[in-house]
Amino acid sequence: MDTSPDFLLLILSSPSGAGKTTLTRMLQEKFDDLRFSVSHTTRRPRATEVDGKDYHFVDRDTFESLVESGAFVEWAEVHGNLYGTSAAEIKKARENRACGGMIFDIDYQGARQIRAKVPDVVSVFILPPSMRELERRLRGRASDSEEVVQRRFLAAVREIEHYALFDYVLVNDDLQRAFETLQGIVFAERARRFRRAPIAEALLRGEKHR
Repeated sequence: MDTSPDFLLLILSSPSGAGKTTLTRMLQEKFDDLRFSVSHTTRRPRATEVDGKDYHFVDRDTFESLVESGAFVEWAEVHGNLYGTSAAEIKKARENRACGGMIFDIDYQGARQIRAKVPDVVSVFILPPSMRELERRLRGRASDSEEVVQRRFLAAVREIEHYALFDYVLVNDDLQRAFETLQGIVFAERARRFRRAPIAEALLRGEKHR
């Protein structure tokens, strides 16, 4: 089956506390043809997580076998657990004309790996308005200890240091404005010449765009 002319592979990345999860949810509500990429992981599922929906939960031996067979476009070990994005999932999405693309929620390491293997991927890095605000948001998670807050804050600094790997940098100082910017990126990328060229060429051949 032909790929949708609107098909878009979109990486969203940010430090913890920058609002990526909320923006991702808003984007999927706006563009219901964008599907969330379901990663493989060796992490144990949480009580509310569903296998195949939140993650594909596998054991370490299975994951390492998938790595050896080249099944992942990106993978990494984070806090002792393995995470990876399946190449087969991207291929399946491309072949489904009803699918308008995929959203990848990954860090800068995963983004770098995917960009090296998938040339048409679009990447967005989401920044907090300030480091003080980021720390305030992290401290707002009442269940986290001071040690966890400081570890997340230092990890956020490391993430931000790699902003230059991304095509777009979005500052989430106002949620609605950040969302409008993000959906503008989707509209603009779907209108890029190389994505719309097949439609133009079909018109020149006298064919009606489906």
